[in-house]
Amino acid sequence: MHVTKEKLWSKNFILITFSSLLVFLNLHMMLPSFPSYVKTTFQANDFTVSLVVSLFALSAILTRFFAASLLQKGKRDLILYLGLLIMILTTIGYFFSSTIEVFLLVRILYGTGFGMISTVLPTMVTYVIPPKRLGEGIGFYGLSTSLALSFGPLIGLFLLGDYGFGNLIFFSTLILLFIFPMLTVKKHIPMEAPLPKEHKEKKSFIPAATMMPVTLNFLLSLTYGGILSFLALFGIENHIPNVGYFFLANAAATIMIRPIAGRLYDRKGHSAVIIPGSLIVFFGLVLLTFSTNTLMLIFSALLYGLGYGMIQPTLQSWLIRSVPQNQRGTANSLFFNSLDLGIALGAMVLGIVAMNTSYASMYLVCASFMIVFLIINLVPLLNKEKKEDSLKANV
Repeated sequence: MHVTKEKLWSKNFILITFSSLLVFLNLHMMLPSFPSYVKTTFQANDFTVSLVVSLFALSAILTRFFAASLLQKGKRDLILYLGLLIMILTTIGYFFSSTIEVFLLVRILYGTGFGMISTVLPTMVTYVIPPKRLGEGIGFYGLSTSLALSFGPLIGLFLLGDYGFGNLIFFSTLILLFIFPMLTVKKHIPMEAPLPKEHKEKKSFIPAATMMPVTLNFLLSLTYGGILSFLALFGIENHIPNVGYFFLANAAATIMIRPIAGRLYDRKGHSAVIIPGSLIVFFGLVLLTFSTNTLMLIFSALLYGLGYGMIQPTLQSWLIRSVPQNQRGTANSLFFNSLDLGIALGAMVLGIVAMNTSYASMYLVCASFMIVFLIINLVPLLNKEKKEDSLKANV
């Protein structure tokens, strides 16, 4: 009997995914441009430059908890449009920031708006993806962030270098303005139903079922924090030119594997994707440690991107399926907070390791995080097999 496949590429799915692409394109067009701009314009020291990133991340993390709580109260559209408005106004505000103090304040407000939108959009998309194709749908939706991460920095640095900071801000603002008409023509999307009164007292702030995928996402993000923060310095240390090729190769591999990994997750479950993915990331980091030329660097990027592209959308899909529908906003906020926190702490901890050893040794420490990642996955599976063998022996 032929079974009709539920439609994934609906109007709502396309609109939400493209809106996410524009939000993250705005973010990644400006992010790599700010350090040099802040240093040149405000004569800021390295610590102040680091605040440009850390204050934004902290603001986004705190806001997501607030946004997830409002989602459960049926305030989705308020959070969505208010967050978008804040992002637009603060993007314009960068241009008019006359002192470093004002600039940092704008960064905090920008993080607030981004925290709202990065909670609402991924929650909305889970309501328009057919339940049996959740892994595949999350995989395609995640391409929006991968594409933005690939091309945003290139576009932003080109605009800053050839046309100046004002034009960078103009185009970054224009990108966000396109989102308003797209979201206003979307069809009705169900909201998170508020918890019944009898369950409110029992509701935990962090659902217990989310702890495993959140912890794993945090460990994976620690490795990405080391790559984002220190790859350029690793290239200098090892005399490897054009380390930017790593990010292009990494993005290409991630984009290629995400939809495949999503379909595999829908058919076989998370272990069938996460375990081989963690091994691929591990070997990618080990190869990066011993890279001495651009070719080895690119090959390590392909391995890392394949593994990362397998693991991350699977963790998000697993997280969404582990909670009731009325806690999807909370689950998404936890997912992106573990991502941001892992990147931030990874940069700090691995920076200390690099100061006392070398960048190559630091990436071996990164690889060890994936061993911990793998052990956390294997222990429950081994325990399950032992219980099954014990039951068979008693029959």
